[in-house]
Order: sequence, then C-alpha cells, then structure tokens
Amino acid sequence: MDVIFSVVVLAAFALLGGAWFQWRREGAVKQVWLMALLAVIMLANVALWTVPDKNGAAPMDRAEVSPE
Repeated sequence: MDVIFSVVVLAAFALLGGAWFQWRREGAVKQVWLMALLAVIMLANVALWTVPDKNGAAPMDRAEVSPE
C-alpha cells in the first residue's frame, strides 16, 4: 500500500510540474487547470487515507489486507 501512495504522490507532483511548464509556455490554460485540479484531488485522496483521526488511527491502518 505504501508503494501505491508513493506513486500517486510522485504522479501528483509530476502533474503540478507539467502544469507549471505548460503555463509558462502560455499553452492551453484549460489543461493547466485540469492538471492542477487532478493533482490536488490525488494529494487529498492520499491525505484522507494516511492522516489519523482524533483517535490516532488512520484509515489505512484499519483496512483489511487480503492474504496472499
């Protein structure tokens, strides 16, 4: 599960970098905002899974792991 979160965070930063690069080139503004929005949604999703609640347990810790 940690690998998945790492890949999602790296992809979000890559999207933000791509959006910044596209914005600096004065490209399509709609795609820039969509890339930035997707990155924010991805980071919020990771935060929802990893940030602990008031009891100190994160949803990731309570998720069932299927046996292999």
